[in-house]
Formats: sequence, structure tokens, C-alpha cells
Amino acid sequence: MPEPMKGKIIPIAIEDEMKKAYIDYALSVITSRALPDAYDGLKPVQRRILYVFYEMGLHYNSPYKKTARPVGEVLGKYHPHGDGAIYDAMVRLAQDFSLRYPLINPQGNFGSIDGDPPAAMRYTEARMERITEDGLLADLDKKTVDFRPNFDNSLQEPTVLPGPLPNLLVNGTSGIAVGMATNMAPHNLNEISNAIKACIDHPAITIEELMQHVQAPDFPTGGIIYGVQGVRDAFHTGKGRVVVRAKATITENNNKQQIVVTELPYMVNKAVMIEKTIHLINNKNLEGIADIRDESDKEGLRVVYDLKRDAVANVVLNNLFKKTNLQVSFSVNNVTLVRGKPQLLNLKGLIECYIEHRHHVVIRRTEEEKRQAEALLHLLEGYVVALDHIDPIIRLIKAAKDASVARAALMQNYQLSEIQAKGILEMRLQKLTGLERSKIIENHNHTKKKLERLNAILADRGLRMTIIKDELSAIQERYGDERRTYIEHDATEFSIEDTIPNDPMVITLSEEGYIKRTLLSTYKQQSRGGVGSKGVTTKQEDFPHTVIVANAHDYLLLFTESGQMYWSKVYALPEGSKTSQGRAIQNVLAIKVGDRVRSIIKVKNLQDESYVNNRYVMLATQKGIIKKVALTAFTRPSTRGIRAIAFKEEDQLLEARLVEKGDYIILAVRSGKAVCFSEQEVRAMGRTAAGVRGITLGYSQDRVIGMINTPYNSQVSLLVVSAKGYGKRSSIEDYRITRRGAKGVKTINITPKTGYLVAIKVVENDHDLMIMNASGLTIRMSVQELRRMGRATQGVRLVKLKKEDNIAAVVAIKDMLSAQEKEQR
Repeated sequence: MPEPMKGKIIPIAIEDEMKKAYIDYALSVITSRALPDAYDGLKPVQRRILYVFYEMGLHYNSPYKKTARPVGEVLGKYHPHGDGAIYDAMVRLAQDFSLRYPLINPQGNFGSIDGDPPAAMRYTEARMERITEDGLLADLDKKTVDFRPNFDNSLQEPTVLPGPLPNLLVNGTSGIAVGMATNMAPHNLNEISNAIKACIDHPAITIEELMQHVQAPDFPTGGIIYGVQGVRDAFHTGKGRVVVRAKATITENNNKQQIVVTELPYMVNKAVMIEKTIHLINNKNLEGIADIRDESDKEGLRVVYDLKRDAVANVVLNNLFKKTNLQVSFSVNNVTLVRGKPQLLNLKGLIECYIEHRHHVVIRRTEEEKRQAEALLHLLEGYVVALDHIDPIIRLIKAAKDASVARAALMQNYQLSEIQAKGILEMRLQKLTGLERSKIIENHNHTKKKLERLNAILADRGLRMTIIKDELSAIQERYGDERRTYIEHDATEFSIEDTIPNDPMVITLSEEGYIKRTLLSTYKQQSRGGVGSKGVTTKQEDFPHTVIVANAHDYLLLFTESGQMYWSKVYALPEGSKTSQGRAIQNVLAIKVGDRVRSIIKVKNLQDESYVNNRYVMLATQKGIIKKVALTAFTRPSTRGIRAIAFKEEDQLLEARLVEKGDYIILAVRSGKAVCFSEQEVRAMGRTAAGVRGITLGYSQDRVIGMINTPYNSQVSLLVVSAKGYGKRSSIEDYRITRRGAKGVKTINITPKTGYLVAIKVVENDHDLMIMNASGLTIRMSVQELRRMGRATQGVRLVKLKKEDNIAAVVAIKDMLSAQEKEQR
């Protein structure tokens, strides 16, 4: 070893040196590259880009400049990490699909939502957006923030930008450091501004109260936030998983159904998403789609999925949400630098950092303005002295040997400072005119008042907070806009139900599976024997099958002929006019093609244990099998159906009824017989059981047409209706109680004139009847018009039918006529 090198090499363990070097590297990445500052929401490269735009005078109203120029300035002066990294950061600041409020105004190709790269920097141009000047760079020249040396100590750069825009909250950011990462969602400027002002007014405000102002993130690409539990977690803890869906609608074009997507989740690459969807279709992992077209243009985004004729649109859309990026999760992780140290902040913490930063800016700006005002006032006071003694001062100056002698004489004779004396010597002769004299005096008085206000600001924190709010309100008024991202609450949360009137609805389900809901008030009452009004428009071979009345907030349990059960809220069903056909139920619920809903039960509240625990669901099949299941087995709604009954042989589920302890069950068959027995004759079973015999059929072609449950007393009337429009009501006590499985007794005298039995209902005097024909005509009448008759009679004509027409559905409802309708009746 050469002699001069001895004593200058220190041996150390390599693991210690690696550890130290890696820690230094990690700290550099965390503080100088990847994480944003909590005060201005910018990473160092972003801040340097905007500062260079400021230095170069690339204002919002100035001509565009080639982006290569500011990239070179940033690279050479402040950020020696490669022009590619700088240009990529600049491009992101200009993309309206990346930032909720873009900070750079681009001209040229700056990339697309399809992942297309921007043009080279020699082709593109840019300048600042106005919101950048007003919201981030304002007051930078008033010593409002600290400056630090650049990488070679030749220049100074700001450590943070001072403006009033809450950039971190409204634009969000993402970054990966060493050992930590950040992923912050953008928000709406109006909502954030209102929350900041509320926090200033009430420093002890809770996050729940802040959420009255900030609903959820607001992404630049719109979309739908599906469920707010993740939003709530993010606001409370700084971490949360926000589910975002595309905005998709199901439409019909040339008798073909389409799914049209007009908004995508944030940061989803449209081209990649379409390519993945096509791959899933080709691999048979996604069915029901015939074609995909990207019809996006300058008017906006539009992706069209043409569906196959046998496809169920609702099922296809759910699969798209599940298997493609039409639904993604945005994982919020609010890690940011607070005074140089990384911290995880919740919503209130981020707002408090903004308020703290703006408070420091207002104080420093006021102090600088005070220094300037004091200096100006000091100079103006010298001018006033000079104006008061103008003639002797002129003579003094003329007699002086040079400027230094004149300055010393002025200071000695008029007790002026050196600055004042120098200012007097530099006054122009035009200042001696009357108008200029009055301007000096007016400026002197104005500066004194300004100084008093500046002192008041520095002495009063409340006044400083008012200034912060006023400046934020100015930004909000100029740049605030409406939300782009819609919020959809899921079934487990406080939902949109409170905005929907709980009106009574008529739910109509046709034989071919078309369902709709219609306001009950649209069906007017008529007298017995009327023709009826048009109640639904159906295909020639279709007719109404099930009609029930329920309130808009009720749950519906829908049972299919295969024994499956599905859930739906009434208001979630498609709404239609009295004469509309409705919508295919497979487009509303995930019901298998070929299966049909046969019975619907309405339930007020599935979460009310006192209500649910005392009730059962009684199921009946066409072949007379009956089964009782506890209602608690159906109290967990999901989008998929569950098994309600298993069949031992070729059979179909016909009817489902909600029963209570002490009820009696009556099963009726189309041949005109009925059996009556206690519900206790049937023990409760599990959902997958097959059931027991409820009635014995008289011949092979006979089948059950209906089931009712009712107390057994003289006040209860049974209504039976035949296919040809005949009906009657009789007392339940006319039906003797037997054991289940009996053949039953006659309930109506069936003749060719009456047709077979089609319906059996429990009615009271205050009930109305809604009778719907296979042709779609509906008549509504009062039960009071029907007198009680014997069990074995054929009844009276209820509806006048055309020769080929039949009764399709009968429903008994409470008399909900208004007083005016009753008077008219």
C-alpha cells in the first residue's frame, strides 16, 4: 500500500455500510420523490415543474411554449433525475382524466384514457391553468414560504407552494416509496371547501359531522361509488377500500338489448379493459355478449356491449362487474409528509394540515406586507415634511456642494432618516404640483390605515381565520363544480329509501315473466259486472299471472316453480304505467332462464326479530304437496337465489303464503274442491326438505290452484272465482276442519258456464277486488257488492268476458280509495 494512503482507509462491516446506505436511500425516496407534502399536496418534481412555469412566465393567458423548454429548465436547475421522469410528471398534471382539477393547460397529444403515450416533448406545448396561479402560486413573492438551495447550491427553490387551493384533498395523489406507499383519492372542491370552513368554525368537529359536507371521493372520470363503508373507513382512519363501478345502462336498439357504458372507474385503461373482456368471451368465461364496440368520440366515452337474444342483461352486467374492470377497488392510503415526516392522516387530519399551512402563509404574508407598508409610510412621512418646507429645502439643496452634503443637511435640519433624505433628493419636480401633493398625502393616510389593519390581523387569530375562509371561498366560487361520481348505498347501509315515498304499489307479474310496479291509485273502482279497463299490455300469448299490493319499502320474497327463492325491494322493481308490459324478470333478478316466478310474498321488515320469529312460510305445489319453513330461513337477502323446497317427483311450486301460529290452511283445486286444516298439522322443516301431502287430488288432471291462510271464525269470508268470471263469497265455517291430505269438500259448483276454479281469497267488507283478465283488462270492485252464499252454489257474474277470454289473476286489497273517489262512487 502506498505510504500516503496509510491511515485513511477505515475497515467496516459490509452489512453495516449496506444498512446505512439503504436507510439513506429510503429516506431520500420518501422525502424527495414519492410522497406528497401535506401542505400543498405536491411531490418535489411536481412543485419544481410548476415553479419553473412561474419563473418562465407561462401564465394562463400567455402564449403556449414547447414543453421541452420547461422540462430542460427543471432538469438543469432543480431536478437532475432525467427528462423522461419530468415529462411524465408534467403530462399527468395536464390530463383531465388523471387529475380532478388539472394544473397545466396542454396543447397537443398528452395521452388518452386508452393508455396511449403522449407525443414527444418537442411536439407538445403547455402553459399554466388559471387555478394553478390563483390556487397554488399566489403570494409566492411575499416571503410566505421557505426557500432552500437546489441540488448544486446555485439557486433557491420553494419548499412548499403557498396558495389557497386544498390540492392534496381535491386532486389526490399516488406514489410508491421504500417501505411505504400512498394512494389518496380526489374529492370535489365545493365539498372540501365547505368542510374546511366548518372545521375552522368548529375546531372540535367530528368526522361524522365533516361527512355531512364531504360525501365521498369524486373521481375525474365519474363512475359510481358502490357502498360507502370503505369511504367511511378512509375518512375515519386514513385507510379504506372504495368500490367504484362504471356507469352502465341497459338499453334496447332494433329489438336487441345493449349495455352502454358512459363512465369508467378511475385509472381504468379503456383499451385494456375491452381487450380483457374479449379474451374472457373467447375463453367462454363470459357469456351473453355478441359484440363490443368502442364508440367514444370528442363528445365523451361510450362503450357498447351488444347482447345475444337469449342473454339476460342484468346477469351479463353483473358478470362484467365481477370479471372485468367495470368494477374496481380504490384502496385509500393517506400517507403524506407532515413537516418532513411521513404520517397516515384521516380526513380531519388532512384538513387541519391545510388550515395550519394557510395560517402560516397568512401570518408571513401579513408580516411582509407590514414591513413594506412601514417602509412606504416612513418614506411618505419624509415626503410630507419636504412638502411642508419645500422652499427652504430647495434652497438648501441648491446651496449644497454635492448630494452627500445635501443629504446630511436634510437629516440634521429636519430630523429625517437617511432613507427619507435620499428619497427627497430623488423626488421629481412634478411631485411639487398640487395634484401630486394631494396624492402623496392621500397615499400617506391610506398606508397608515393599511398598517393598522395589518397589525389587527397579526393580533387576532379569528381575523386570520376569516381571511383563510374568504380566500378559499373565492377559489370555490371560481372553480367549484358539481360532483361527477355518483354514490350508491348498498342494502346494509342507510340508503336512498328515505327519499322514496312509501306509496302502495300494484305488482304485476305475467305468465311469460314480465314484471312491473304501478301506483295503486291509478286503478279506479267500478261496479260488479263491469267490463274493466286496460290493466296491462302483453304479448298475444301472454297474460297476467300474479298480482299483489305492497308498499314501496316492503321486501318481496319471490318463489319460482323450480323451488328457488329470490329477494327484492318493491321500489327496485321497474315502474310502469297501468298499460305497460313491464320488464323481463331475468333483467331484474338473477333468475335462471326457463324458470318462472309463481308466488310472491310481501314482508314489511326482514330485520325485525319480533316479527320474523313468529311467522312461517307455507309452500304448496300443484300436486298437493305442502311444506312449512320458518321465516328466519329467508332473512338474509343476497343477489343469488336459495333453495326453498325440493321435489320428490315431477311437480312445480304453486303458492307461498306467510302464516302465523293458529292459522288455518285451505287448499283449493281446479275441480272446485277445497280442504281446511290447522297449520299445526304441518311441522316446520328445513329449506331443502320435500314436504308432506296437503290434499289428495280426485283425478290425474286435477291440480291445486291456490292456498290461503286465515283464522277460523264467522267473520272470515272466502271468495272463489271461476275462469269464466263467476264468483261468490261464503263463510269459512261452511268448511269443516279435517286433517291434511283429505280430498276436501265442494267450494263452488263447477259447470261449463262457470269454467274451472282459478282463485280463492280471504276477503273482508273493507276490501276491494282487483280482477285481471288474460286479455289484460282489469276491474276493481268493492267486496261489499257481493253477498254471502252457500258453499255449493255457482255464484254470480263478477266480470263480463269475451268468449275466448278467461280470468287470469285475482287480488284482494284494503279499500284505499280517497274521500273524493268514494263520493264520486
